[in-house]
Amino acid sequence: MSDALKTVGDLEASGLAPAHSGLDAVAKKYAIGITPAVLDLIDRSDPTDPMARQFVPTRAELVTTPDERVDPIGDLAHSPVTGIVHRYPDRVLLKAVHVCPVYCRFCFRREMVGPQGLGTLTGDELDAAIAYIAAHTEIWEVILTGGDPLVLSPRRLRDLMERLAEIEHVRIVRFHTRVPVVEPERIDAAMVDALKASGKTTYLAVHANHPRELTPAARAGFDLLLAGGIALISQTVLLRGVNDSVETLAELMRGFVENRIRPYYLHHPDLAPGTGHFRVSIAEGQALVAALRGRISGLCQPTYVLDIPGGYGKADIGATSIVGSDGCFTVRDWQGGEHAYPPKAPD
Repeated sequence: MSDALKTVGDLEASGLAPAHSGLDAVAKKYAIGITPAVLDLIDRSDPTDPMARQFVPTRAELVTTPDERVDPIGDLAHSPVTGIVHRYPDRVLLKAVHVCPVYCRFCFRREMVGPQGLGTLTGDELDAAIAYIAAHTEIWEVILTGGDPLVLSPRRLRDLMERLAEIEHVRIVRFHTRVPVVEPERIDAAMVDALKASGKTTYLAVHANHPRELTPAARAGFDLLLAGGIALISQTVLLRGVNDSVETLAELMRGFVENRIRPYYLHHPDLAPGTGHFRVSIAEGQALVAALRGRISGLCQPTYVLDIPGGYGKADIGATSIVGSDGCFTVRDWQGGEHAYPPKAPD
């Protein structure tokens, strides 16, 4: 990470932003991070390059709409102790760290991550989080997210997995990460070994949004993970100007399957501050998903989901969980509750 671009000055020196770009106001609010692997993927001759769009800040991020929220999916409403989100009965999020190797410009936790974000859990906070998991026997799955958990060293990850291994009712440990595609050199034998624990099945959700991200280096990392017994699934965010075409989504989903990564979630973009320029409409998303069904194998079909604002969980909006038109919808959560989308702006 010593060669990563982290400041406006770095962006200007690398030619990703013009001199006197005026991005200081953006950098003051939201972290910047572009790894060498990502930098190599950016086409500087293309002003609409989908890789640059994901990682290079723009002044559009200073525009906040009334329906955007600091905590768009309601993590804080379901956080019984620091670092834990317990939204569904049988699984919890464990947010051990709030830093990432890269900072996506559409991130739904952009107010919480980065050098000035919530930071890494202290020893006492991690102890309390593990104790919470151990005390709640209904918890079958622990999902490591954040931040990106794979920024932790193999030693720290191994220590964490050993602690989870001692909790008998936890059977599945899942990692959500960008590392295999944005910093693939971190995926080595030591890292793969650290992700495993006796009596647990480990899943790793690879976050990639464009087929260009599935580089030879990333594919080599996938092979190491799979050979080590780690099951791979995908997560993708539907983003205007990045992957909002049937052709791009089809190539990406086929790429996942070719690499033995099961397509899992296609996320409707969340209502995070300053991300309106990335959002497609629900109708556009539904049309894209419908077009995929007729174009590519069933192996390649992701589930199109919306995280209902307010902390009500995910709904499959490629199906019948959502009804309405003209930008006004009613979406049904997993418990049968109904919610307006977009939500009313706070008073």
